[in-house]
Amino acid sequence: MKCGAGIFLYSRRFLLPPPVCFYCFQYLLGIIYEIALALFLLCCPYVLLLVLLPSSSLLFHHCFQSFLFLFEEEGHRPMKRLVTVLLLIILSTALEGNGEDDHEPCKEKVLDPRPHSVSILEFGAVGDGKTLNTVAFQNAVFYAKSFADKGGAKLYVPSGKWLTGSFNLTSHLTLFLERGATIIASQDYAHWTAMDPLPSYGRGDNGIIDGQGSVWWDLISTHSLNYSRPHIIELVGSDNIIISNLTFLNSPAWSIHPVYCSNIQIQKITVQAPTKFPYTSGIVPDSSEHVCIDNCNISTGHDAIVLKSGWDEYGVAYGKPTSNVHIRGVYLQSSSGAGLAFGSEMSGGISDIIAEQLHITNSTFGIELKTTRGRGGYMKNIFISDAKLENIYLGISMTGSSGSHPDDKYDPNAVPDVGNVTFENVIGANIAIAGNFSGIVDSPFTPICLSNVTFSTSSESSPSWFCSNVMGISKEVFPEPCPDLQNTYSNFSSCFSSLHPSSSFVSSA
Repeated sequence: MKCGAGIFLYSRRFLLPPPVCFYCFQYLLGIIYEIALALFLLCCPYVLLLVLLPSSSLLFHHCFQSFLFLFEEEGHRPMKRLVTVLLLIILSTALEGNGEDDHEPCKEKVLDPRPHSVSILEFGAVGDGKTLNTVAFQNAVFYAKSFADKGGAKLYVPSGKWLTGSFNLTSHLTLFLERGATIIASQDYAHWTAMDPLPSYGRGDNGIIDGQGSVWWDLISTHSLNYSRPHIIELVGSDNIIISNLTFLNSPAWSIHPVYCSNIQIQKITVQAPTKFPYTSGIVPDSSEHVCIDNCNISTGHDAIVLKSGWDEYGVAYGKPTSNVHIRGVYLQSSSGAGLAFGSEMSGGISDIIAEQLHITNSTFGIELKTTRGRGGYMKNIFISDAKLENIYLGISMTGSSGSHPDDKYDPNAVPDVGNVTFENVIGANIAIAGNFSGIVDSPFTPICLSNVTFSTSSESSPSWFCSNVMGISKEVFPEPCPDLQNTYSNFSSCFSSLHPSSSFVSSA
């Protein structure tokens, strides 16, 4: 099933849709008047905006608090009312006219509430933490599907512990977890459906989703795992996704994995996984675009947030990058990985990334960009600012020799292109090694730009920076960086360019 619309957030308090009967009234006045009005509004769209949307400014500033999954089957696109389409056109015109940044993904979105509602209790579900409720969820979703052309339905999950195997969602469905509700994943892997490989890979206070990953971690430790481990949430080919006010616990692998998706907001969530177990990554945007990760608290055994885009020749052939990602206001911890990471699977490309207001503690790596020969692809136009690192072994790492290959069909001449990477206003306390920048001989990482980066390292006798096959510039960096990173600005005028025009490098150029 190909996913169309994704996950959205609603609250118990919402604004009613703006009045649209203005159109009906004008239509009754006659065709001539309507044509004249339309011609006038083409020249002055703001007039119609003021008439139809007197509270439009409020619509973008209300936080919603439920959990809505909207998926579409392959080849199916629901009919939209003309009025809805017109409203969307008007809103986009107004935003463009107000000078909003079109590639800024962190914009709040509002959808109408569902007109129909049903409780999981009506399908025989029992919230005792022992009864398997997979069939109940499947039947409830199937029933809710009948309301797809009637405005959709909300599936209500009350307080309790709801044990279930994997189940698919459908279009126009709000899955609402009440406070105190916990969806618990079955530890019997017979209750998990095996899926074909993806083509490019040969903090919350409402409900909780617990992946109960210990059985999978045990299979890894005993080398008896026959399948790849499941993720708590995997969204494939979805659009317009909001995940908010939820806690994700004990994922067998990754907690949230949007792949081939667009327009994604992940906000106010908590992700927790035991730090001693491998590859329990938190949020993993993969070959996805227009992503916002905001105000989240993530503690995992591997990378807390990691951006990916396909593996070697498969990712190159599929050719879908991860781009236009905004990460801000996050607290990150990773015992064996990085707080914020890029790659090493990045063959489809990663670009146009802003990460700011980061707090990374007790991690092996603070910020890491990783790739290797044979990947191809690129990592470029990445701007990281206002980061605070504490108790980190390696503050900033960029390496061209990280990661394995899916098979022996990869092209060893496919070297990745890494450059236009900026680190600005980064401070670190109790950092063992400030930075390691190790590019590829025939594809150096350049330009790499550092501004106002200060690390308090634990040892003054050993080198604080290691560099090879890298070129860049630095300003107000302590300890003093490698000579490779002390070139003049005139040689690297592309640093920081369009992603963040307020950068100190741009203002001082």
